[in-house]
Amino acid sequence: MALNTAVHVPVLLCVAFAKAALPLPGMRKALNHVLMTIAESWIAINSALIRTLTHIDVAVTIDASLQSNGHYLVLANHQSWVDIPVLQLILNRRIPLLRFFLKQQLIWVPLLGLAWWALDFPFMKRYSRDVLEKRPELAGRDVAATRRACRKFRDIPVSIMNFVEGTRFTPVKHEKQGSPFLHLLKPRAGGVAFVLSAMGQALHAILDVTIAYPQGRPGMDDLLADRIPQVQVHIRELPIPPELIAGDYQNDAAFRERLQIWINTLWEEKDARLRLATGG
Repeated sequence: MALNTAVHVPVLLCVAFAKAALPLPGMRKALNHVLMTIAESWIAINSALIRTLTHIDVAVTIDASLQSNGHYLVLANHQSWVDIPVLQLILNRRIPLLRFFLKQQLIWVPLLGLAWWALDFPFMKRYSRDVLEKRPELAGRDVAATRRACRKFRDIPVSIMNFVEGTRFTPVKHEKQGSPFLHLLKPRAGGVAFVLSAMGQALHAILDVTIAYPQGRPGMDDLLADRIPQVQVHIRELPIPPELIAGDYQNDAAFRERLQIWINTLWEEKDARLRLATGG
């Protein structure tokens, strides 16, 4: 996987720099297609390595008509870093490249940080509560970054990936939150609201993804060492509720309540699927 990354990323960066240097819209669109092809090739080889060199059973149920040129908002629970290569293995070339909202610090990850930048992954800078109390003008910067990224995605096939819990599930986080769900943390509706507000008319469906590891949540080292017997993934396509498009999540209390009720209902259904998958 490291060799695969070392081969693909320099080529990706060369194309990205060429795109940045050429102002012609037609040329930039063509180079965007080349960038996606390179990224899909990198993912395809990683997925082939996982299939060939591990015994992981990826059990997938798909209740959706997936389109490689679609516009999706992908909502998923987050169990482990393994979620990402598993989703890429299942969805690569079946829907547009999954794009994640990343923490600003991840741009410094060797090779991958530059690759994410070249592929227009949006980077978000999070501020602590203490910093926001001293500088309240920083509070809206994540929202502004979300809107800028979504404007860029309106005119190209895209899959915007949102791990709605905002962080990976752990028993400690679950207890600290007092989550009402057995296998899930509380969902955060704000990010979903901003994407729907900026792109709701351009998106054609939501993909609701449930990820379960029946033998326990693994780490990335478990994947690389072939210690994951099975992962179960359920994917279903949902229409975008028209009443949730273009609402003002920050200032409209009624809209905020509607969205939170909708996403909590989604999470209740997801928790029920996880109870079946894990046997409890």
